[in-house]
Amino acid sequence: MKLAALFSGGKDSTYSIYKVKQMGHDVKCLVTVFPKSSDSHLLHFPAIELTKLQSKALKISQITSALDSNELAEEMDALKILLKRAKQDFQIEGLVHGGISSEFQKKCFEKICKENDLKIITPLWKINTKEYMNELIVSNFKFILTSVSSDGLDERWLGKIISSHDMLQLNKLSDKYGFNLNFEGGEAETFVVDCPLYSHPININKSKTIWDGYRGRFEIEDAGLDSNAR
Repeated sequence: MKLAALFSGGKDSTYSIYKVKQMGHDVKCLVTVFPKSSDSHLLHFPAIELTKLQSKALKISQITSALDSNELAEEMDALKILLKRAKQDFQIEGLVHGGISSEFQKKCFEKICKENDLKIITPLWKINTKEYMNELIVSNFKFILTSVSSDGLDERWLGKIISSHDMLQLNKLSDKYGFNLNFEGGEAETFVVDCPLYSHPININKSKTIWDGYRGRFEIEDAGLDSNAR
């Protein structure tokens, strides 16, 4: 099936593309709406502008829209317009959504797909959290944390590429502090710097860390594709 993928640049949307490709689907384009701020309940915000670089690494076309409002209705309208364009330009038949447990987001995207006569594919829906996070590491997905906002996650985690050892630590912290290990509750946001789908890894050339004592973010100020292609 020809598909568009809702793409935020984080681990879930990227791994969902990986999974549907394994199923034999053809991802024709990435669909990304740039929200006004991190207050959006539907859309991913940190490092969203760098999805354009990830699109190049994935060698998948991207269609985008930028918003000046965090109103849910406007976010959904922007997605509808992009999906109509994707149908026209790429003849898509369905949409990939990387959600794991948010019923609210899933219902929103299902509604948009129904209105556009598209099927929705959610390869990570209700996946076992620990197994999924380990799958990411085993499948050579390299991702960093671009924001943290939970007890148990301090500034040391910001900008760090998560290893198998880190995953063991996160597991213990998740059990102790009660945050979602997959971060779907917004406890952290991620950015994929390399994975098997990329033609080139992404190098972060300049960045800064902002920490207020409880929450923080890792701001990527300059990044580019590694000169060594696979």
